Amino acid sequence: QVKFVESGGGLVQPGGSLSLSCSTSGFVLSNYAMAWYRQAPGKQREWIANVGASGATLYTASVKGRFTISRDDSKNTVYLQMNNLQPEDTAVYYCNRRPPFDAWGKGTQVTVSS
Repeated sequence: QVKFVESGGGLVQPGGSLSLSCSTSGFVLSNYAMAWYRQAPGKQREWIANVGASGATLYTASVKGRFTISRDDSKNTVYLQMNNLQPEDTAVYYCNRRPPFDAWGKGTQVTVSS
């Protein structure tokens, strides 16, 4: 079945960086556009970035210029490099297809605080 395992989150100070990974299984990654989503406390999950099967990328305005999404289909893995993190980036981060499958991983917690 479709499965996502996100990792790489943690606690970081404002202005810091984190690199997230998402290991996928149960489908052929190279056939799909993939995305990262996040859910902040008390808010709905939101889309933040996607990478097409061809490698084309798109970002929501709040992370553009700070985050970079990428993929390695040979490793069935999607990545998110996050730079210049700010407190408002605090959330649980998830990866999934764009548009998403019904199944979701547990996500990885990112906390930005001094």
